[in-house]
Amino acid sequence: MSQEILTRRITAPEILGRKGGEPIVALTAYHANTARIVDNHADILLVGDSLGMVLYAMDSTLGVPLDLMIAHGRAVVRGSKRGLVVVDMPFGSYEESPAVAFRNAARITAETGCGAVKLEGGVRMADTIRFLTERGIPVMAHVGLTPQSINTLGGFKTQGRDTALWPLIKADAQAVASAGAFAVVLEGIVEPLAAEISRESSIPTIGIGGSRECDGQILVLEDMLGYNPKPPRFVKVYGAVGNAIDAAVKSYADDVRSRTFPGDENVYPLK
Repeated sequence: MSQEILTRRITAPEILGRKGGEPIVALTAYHANTARIVDNHADILLVGDSLGMVLYAMDSTLGVPLDLMIAHGRAVVRGSKRGLVVVDMPFGSYEESPAVAFRNAARITAETGCGAVKLEGGVRMADTIRFLTERGIPVMAHVGLTPQSINTLGGFKTQGRDTALWPLIKADAQAVASAGAFAVVLEGIVEPLAAEISRESSIPTIGIGGSRECDGQILVLEDMLGYNPKPPRFVKVYGAVGNAIDAAVKSYADDVRSRTFPGDENVYPLK
C-alpha cells in the first residue's frame, strides 16, 4: 500500500458518518509546526479565527481579515496529511449574501486546499449554508456562543441559562443540519441543553463548553497546553508548555550572559 493511500485525508462526509459513533477529536491549529503534531491525533484541525486573539493579541475575532485566514489555512494544510482541515470564515466575509459567502469560501478552499469552511449562525445563516453545500463546499456550522456576535450577545456569555431561550438555540441547531452542514460546533451552551441538542441532532455535534454527550470535542490548542494564564471554565489544561518555554528561554538567556553558549559543539572550527 502506498504512503499516499496510508495518509489519505479524512473528509467531511466521513465526519458526518461518525454521528453517534466514535467520538470526534478536534483541535485548533494555526501554523505548520503545530499542525504536524496535532495531525497525529486529531480528526479535525480547525484554523479558527480565534488566531486573532491567540496569536495577534486582538480583543476579539472581529478584526481578523480573510487574507490572514487564508495564509494560516495554507500553512496548516501544508503541515498536515491526515486530518480534515476546516478554515473559519472571518467576520464580514459571508454575512452579506450567499453569493458573497460562496465567492469567499471558494477562494479559501482554492487557495488553502482545505476540506471545509466554518461559519457562525443558525437560522439566519441556513440559506447561506445551503447555498454553499449545494455548490460543493462542505460547511461546519457554529451555534450558541458565537464569538463574532459578541457585540449583540453582550460579551462572551454562556448561552441557555434562561430556559425560555432553549427553543431558539435548538432551532438554530436544527436549521443548520437541515441546510446541509456536516457538523455543528456547540459553544458555551449549558450542559443539559447541549446534551439535548446532541441527542436530537441528525449531524455530529462538536462541543466546546458543551456536553460529554456531544459527538466530539474541540479546544484551542494553546489553551489546553497552558499558554493561557486564565483559561475558560471549559478548558482542561493537559500540559504546562508555557512554563516549559519560559524555563527554556531563561536557560538560554543565562547561558548567553555567562558566555557558556555557544559552546565548542555549537561553532565551526577551521579544518
